Amino acid sequence: MSRQDNENKKSSFIKELLLWIAAIAAGILTAVFISNFIIVNAEIPSGSMENTIKPGDRILGNRLAYLNSDPERFDIIIFRYPDDESQLFIKRVIGLPGETVEIRDGSIYINGSDEPLQDVNIKEPMEGSFGPYTVPEDCYFVMGDNRNNSKDSRYWENTFVTKDEILGKAFFKYWPLNEMKAF
Repeated sequence: MSRQDNENKKSSFIKELLLWIAAIAAGILTAVFISNFIIVNAEIPSGSMENTIKPGDRILGNRLAYLNSDPERFDIIIFRYPDDESQLFIKRVIGLPGETVEIRDGSIYINGSDEPLQDVNIKEPMEGSFGPYTVPEDCYFVMGDNRNNSKDSRYWENTFVTKDEILGKAFFKYWPLNEMKAF
């Protein structure tokens, strides 16, 4: 084998190695970008959202969902816990900015209505009376679907989730695989 052939092989190997390194780096950068700006990946640590989401479930949240809109009642949101922002929580939006939320005998009433809020997929009928809570602007009152076993706005020192603490809107449960579903 000539010296020229050796140099060509060496040059070809280096080019291929650099292409592989560039492809891997592009993949890593894309994953980091998507994880930090497009989606939020969360594992559910407690039963506070049962039966909708169970402990150990893995879900994806859309970080762009509230870029041009605000959360709506019954949205499931992933957010930084107001009493310790190092923790991620997931709950359902119940009270919107400017509303008054009151829980009487296990039913939720918004703005003094005589008709209780038609609740969603809760694990069991809620017990107790709480509030009233007047939700400040740019804030939300949130509760878990397992109302009798949920550490939520009713119990926090900082009662409300501010809009800037919201990381995304839950949109897909991907684990366990046999229970995949969109929200």
